[in-house]
Amino acid sequence: MANVDMSSISGSNPVDYMKYVVVTGGVLSGLGKGVTASSIGVLLKSAGLHVTAVKIDPYLNSDAGTMSPFEHGEVFVLDDGGEVDLDLGNYERFLDIALSKDNNITTGKVYSSVIEKERRGDYLGKTVQVVPHITDEIQDWIENVANRYSNGENKPPDACVIELGGTVGDIESAPFVEALRQFQFRVGKENICFVHVSLVPVMGPVGEQKTKPTQHTVKELRGLGIIPDILVCRSEVALVDETREKLAKFCHVSSEAVISAHDVANIYHVPIMMNRQGVRELLASKLNFDLPDNSKLLQDWETMANHVNSLEEEIHIAMVGKYTGLSDSYLSVTKALQHASYSVGKKLIIDWIESVNLEEGSGSEYEVYQKSWDLLKSADGILVPGGFGGRGIEGKISAAKYARENNIPYLGVCLGLQVATIEFCRNVLGIRNANSAEFDDNEENHVVVFMPEISKTHMGGTMRLGSKPTPFLVDDCKIRRLYNNEEYVNERHRHRYEVNPELIIKIEEAGLIYVGKDETGQRCEIMELRDHPYYVGTQYHPEFKSRPGRPSPPFLGLLKAACGIDI
Repeated sequence: MANVDMSSISGSNPVDYMKYVVVTGGVLSGLGKGVTASSIGVLLKSAGLHVTAVKIDPYLNSDAGTMSPFEHGEVFVLDDGGEVDLDLGNYERFLDIALSKDNNITTGKVYSSVIEKERRGDYLGKTVQVVPHITDEIQDWIENVANRYSNGENKPPDACVIELGGTVGDIESAPFVEALRQFQFRVGKENICFVHVSLVPVMGPVGEQKTKPTQHTVKELRGLGIIPDILVCRSEVALVDETREKLAKFCHVSSEAVISAHDVANIYHVPIMMNRQGVRELLASKLNFDLPDNSKLLQDWETMANHVNSLEEEIHIAMVGKYTGLSDSYLSVTKALQHASYSVGKKLIIDWIESVNLEEGSGSEYEVYQKSWDLLKSADGILVPGGFGGRGIEGKISAAKYARENNIPYLGVCLGLQVATIEFCRNVLGIRNANSAEFDDNEENHVVVFMPEISKTHMGGTMRLGSKPTPFLVDDCKIRRLYNNEEYVNERHRHRYEVNPELIIKIEEAGLIYVGKDETGQRCEIMELRDHPYYVGTQYHPEFKSRPGRPSPPFLGLLKAACGIDI
């Protein structure tokens, strides 16, 4: 598989002023605004622009950190410790950039900033109102973040893709829509392009494409003062010419600006599909920049998309979690597994296993219990991802035990490292009631303990968060070889608990080695079991830095071991 060269293109500045692309959505949520925004970023980058991205989430939470995965999908963690919306993960993976917590704007952040300024007297006694104070704050925030250097580049971005979460018409998004309406005059209409994502449902026995939902959402958007330049229409099948023409007439856009976003084999086809419909040309015309004669980035992207399509030989990984009913809860883990599967040339099949169903006597029906164990035992590899709370923990411990005793490749991420340690202490060291302080109040049983510096009264932003260095403490091991024998790694963290430092020597003497620890040499970061094909755990979350053409090393190791490839 050819790697996608997503590095910035050198040369003279292609634009003379920051360009903005605003992506909004209508009809209903979940249409793929994030993938659309990311794909537009790829197209801009392929034209030689340095690109950044901003996600606006209209909820009152300061960030996504305290939200349940069932409520909002996974929490994506950034280098600076920001706990943000999962769409920022899409941006980072598609554009190969590193964003900051300020690239995720929420109502909570905006109002907190305005209230703090009011308390300091910054508004000189004026009555503080949504317009202009909230809307000005939003605009100032966007401009400030859009012009920040990122990824160690020696120049600021040329373009910023802004995604407005939710759907047009939502009460909570009204201040942001108004701010963006004003923003077009602040930056100049020649420097901003509005892209609206809508739904064209296919109805009836003949598969008629219905345009009314899109007509109504565009009418509402225009009533709020924003006229879309491009319509991206989600549909099961490609839009027919008649549908395009009808949407163009009723939505005040040219037929060329009605883009079909129909179902494709994999998401890496989306930028290619949009490019073939002339989206790059539309962006270049609206924003006034020149296009190169060809683009190696798009060529590499298409090669990757076609490679993913060509994979036939299956590899089965059992994902033993507690939020398996909602795959977005493990979106980055799923993407990291996919990236690794592309590298080894296998078609990934994830066998989702609800961890509580591996627990005998948990209340699950026997058939469900047996089916879950059959799935686990037939898998080529086992992954236990992160999570919080005691539900299903014994099932995860059982999965780790099965992988250890039967030489099945195993990767434990965050909680997955902790449950593997608990299992090892119970069944190898003979600490019968070994457990974590998160699930058991008896301190004598704690092989995983609460980190002393973490707050026990405040939940938001109080964990060990963000990118931290992890030096390797052994000269040679599987996981270090996967990291190209680096002396240390920088990976992103999100946890409150750690392996009990008092037990480390005893655990390591029995064969479970903590090959990487933090800079103090006390906190365990990477574990590896001696004399096992691949039994690895990381306290950090390596999935957050995985890229399509550059898979995360621990995930690549799992897939290689599952394929029988020596590491």
